[in-house]
Amino acid sequence: MNASIRYHSTRSAAPTVPISQAIAAGLAPDGGLYVPERLPRLDPATFDPHGTLADTAATLLAPFFAGDALADDLPAICAEAFTFDAPLRALPAHPGTFLLELFHGPTSAFKDFGARFLAACLRRLPRSDARPLTILVATSGDTGAAVAAAFHRQPNVRVVILYPDGLVSPRQAHQLGCFGDNVTALRVAGRFDDCQRMVKAALNDAELQAQMPLSSANSISLGRLLPQMSYYAHAALGWWREHGTPLDFIVPTGNLGNALACLWAREIGSPIGEVQLACNANATLPEFFAGEDYRPREAVATIANAMDVGAPSNFERLRWTFPDEAALRRLLLAQSVDDDTIRQTIRQHARGQGEVICPHTATAMHRLDRLRGSGDQRPWAVVATAHPAKFESIVEPLIEHPVEVPAALANMLARRSHAEPVAASDTALRARLLAAFEA
Repeated sequence: MNASIRYHSTRSAAPTVPISQAIAAGLAPDGGLYVPERLPRLDPATFDPHGTLADTAATLLAPFFAGDALADDLPAICAEAFTFDAPLRALPAHPGTFLLELFHGPTSAFKDFGARFLAACLRRLPRSDARPLTILVATSGDTGAAVAAAFHRQPNVRVVILYPDGLVSPRQAHQLGCFGDNVTALRVAGRFDDCQRMVKAALNDAELQAQMPLSSANSISLGRLLPQMSYYAHAALGWWREHGTPLDFIVPTGNLGNALACLWAREIGSPIGEVQLACNANATLPEFFAGEDYRPREAVATIANAMDVGAPSNFERLRWTFPDEAALRRLLLAQSVDDDTIRQTIRQHARGQGEVICPHTATAMHRLDRLRGSGDQRPWAVVATAHPAKFESIVEPLIEHPVEVPAALANMLARRSHAEPVAASDTALRARLLAAFEA
């Protein structure tokens, strides 16, 4: 039987807790991010070779939940969360090249996996407080809709989404405001980093927490991060069984959660080879991995807006995982891709191979193009994080034809949408939350 793993803060100034408590809290009391005391190791032979993605997730996550109140429910939680596939699709025009398609969920983005897992966990956790739990989520485009869909109309739960006004795509903005009921969308007069800062300030406000229970559903939440390891492990295991070699991944990244999930999946024994990061014009991570000091800064607006992050939260977890900075720099490569190159990549792959990709996926595809151009023949999987139909105002003029809209997205776009304006300040969010509490 696996020994229980407890969870502590990346800042080491908070008590260790079981995973249920870490998931319920979202952020550690000292402002740090929860991490396991140790990363377990799993043999690839442990996994059912005929298992579904949900089966892989249940096996992969079992050591993280061992001894916890949620342990017995873990298979059911995974079955609830992973009701759609994450196919590894070969690109016919590019031998040894694949798309790991993570956009087949209800909101057409990879965030659906983690958001649904988190919601399934929280539904099962007993609460001594009868007051509604308010889940705060900062989004640069896709996270908010995934969280809203996962928690929509869930009893005794309220969701408050903060997004940078005018800095998400029109369809993303419509998704964020189309739920109503227990979901409130706030359009912040600032950038994503403002939204993220405001959420963290609220979660660290002891007086506010005493008046209304708060939690988070950003990738700072372990309930979002851990399940994201599953699709990397599932794809890599399938490749390994067939070919006997690891699979390499190129991951578009902004807040570093999805990329960290891939790295953790490798650390615990999944047959994953090299991992490279693709960023947009926000160059905080590429500069660090090129040897410069880590220098968070204000985000730059790009057409790959879900990655518009200048101060990636999960960098704390990355440093915890790989504390030797020189070794960390040797481990990863991150490339920055500007808007013009993103457009060129979308156009080139649509015209040449008939592949239509979103702007975020295009950052990773560009990195692959450069690798292939240098003669690299290894098997690479480009991580496709969102459906291109969410970015039709960018994609369609480049490919010169409409992008087919998935049915679930079409249903959301048919609903009425509303978002409230709010200033980009911690006090403005605090006042809005207290007004909702008093109402």
